[in-house]
Amino acid sequence: MTDPPPQVLATDTALQLIDRLREMHGPVLFHQSGGCCDGSSPMCYPQSDFIVGDCDVRLGEIGGAPFYISAPQFEYWKHTQLIIDVVAGRGGMFSLENGHGVRFLLRSRLFSDEEFADLKAHGRA
Repeated sequence: MTDPPPQVLATDTALQLIDRLREMHGPVLFHQSGGCCDGSSPMCYPQSDFIVGDCDVRLGEIGGAPFYISAPQFEYWKHTQLIIDVVAGRGGMFSLENGHGVRFLLRSRLFSDEEFADLKAHGRA
């Protein structure tokens, strides 16, 4: 059986920013909650400052940083590969990129029927 497609990826620009943030803050993680305000953006936190909830789903890693999504958001996005990118702008109030003139941005693409079946076969959907 082959590995399923990754559920989360990052662009080269995002990977470079993750490396910079890790150099400044130590190990980091991401959380996608889908809440209001900043919650609709992928948020980057020091691993020591964020408690992962029992209902959070680990989608994978980007640049060595674990990426979690809330269970309700996972239900909505499970058919979709998340692609984390960086654009100019102000980051989320509590996200580590805030103050750097850039912010993380969520892009996405739907999995093909075959990819989604592969995820289901691996218990990932």
